[in-house]
Parts: sequence; structure tokens; C-alpha cells
Amino acid sequence: MRRVGIIGVSGKLGQYMAREALDRGYEVVGVCREQSTGKLGDLAEAISVLPGDTNDRRLIREAVASCDGVLTVLVPWGTRHYASGTAQAVLDYARADARLIFSCGWHVPGHEKDHYPRTTLLAQSAMTKLMRAIRVMDIDDQVEAARLIYASDTRWTVVRGSTLEEGESQGLPVWADYVGHPKLASDRTRRVDYARFMVEALTDDDLVRKTPAIVGRLTQSALVHEKSA
Repeated sequence: MRRVGIIGVSGKLGQYMAREALDRGYEVVGVCREQSTGKLGDLAEAISVLPGDTNDRRLIREAVASCDGVLTVLVPWGTRHYASGTAQAVLDYARADARLIFSCGWHVPGHEKDHYPRTTLLAQSAMTKLMRAIRVMDIDDQVEAARLIYASDTRWTVVRGSTLEEGESQGLPVWADYVGHPKLASDRTRRVDYARFMVEALTDDDLVRKTPAIVGRLTQSALVHEKSA
């Protein structure tokens, strides 16, 4: 792994991933919306930045052409298939041998044993309808993006994050194959550790074509599971 693309680099997760990648000696090229480049601060001097929408196919083609791995933050902005358009562009233009790591939330299905409480499903449905009605985002488009990824023959991994929080690192998160696993019950992950997991996945072939659901290493549910294992 020498050169890494980060699609959606200006957000908190994207910036954490960029710093983690730089710490590992990778060259970084980042894509973010032009109005968000100011968020990068001093990071803009350490990476190559291509400003523009992350679903701009021409821009993505340029960004990922020489990348050994691509880290993509799937954000379903608006109601014009932003997340699925971003995913499709990365799938179409990344090198055939590149490692492709995508981020999303637990709400995106990825395993036949995924289990969601009824209250969670109702809340998610209500939020999806509200966000679509006011045209802020289309959460279902993140699900569509995942469907496109699962159908591809690329070397992909979809990392499904629990509720994120700020704070000092607790180490690399633990993961389970499916949402609803007891070790995930605490539903909290430090954002800096989510980023670390994403970057670590670039060189972990055991995660190729898997959909790990993660939780913080020092959360109560993770510690209880570790003691009982």
C-alpha cells in the first residue's frame, strides 16, 4: 500500500482517516466538496486535494486512478443519489486490484443474521421520511450504495459503524459479522477508532467482501464478551 484515496476527506471521519494514513507513511489524495475544503486546515498542505462533489465521475476517475486503496465515506446528501453515485464511480474507476473500503452505519443491511429492534426500525423509518421530505438527505440511498458494492467483483469491505462519539482512542474497534451480536450492544465507537479500523482494513485481506459491524474496544459489551470468550 503506497497511495490512498479518501473520498469525503473534509468531514471528521475523513480527516481522521487522512491523518492515520499519513502516520503510516501513505501518500493521500482526498476528494471533498469545494465549499468544505476550508475545514481541512493544515491537513490541506500534507495531502493532494481535489475539490468537487464526490459523485462527480470525472473527478473520482482522476482521484483513484493511481491509488492502491480507496476509503469512501458514504454520505447520502440531498435526494439525487449522492451516496450511490459516489459508490458507483469508485467501483467503476478504481484499479482492479485496489482495496476499496466504504463506511456506513449499522442501519445498512449486510448479513442474513442482522437483527434490529422494532423501535429502531420505526425510528429509522420516520427519520428517513423526514430527511427526504425536507430534501436534506436520502438515507435509503446509502442502502442502495451498499447494494451496488455487494454486487461488484471488486476487493471491497463495507464497515458498518455504531453510534460515533469523540474522545481519545480506545484502540482498534472489535467487530462482529452481524448487527445484533451481543458484543455490539453498547453501540458506541470513538470516531478516531472508526477511522483507524477503516485504514487498517486496507491491508487486512480477511475482511475482503465482508461487512463488519464495529463497536469500541473498551465499551462494556465488548469487554464482557472478551471475558466470556
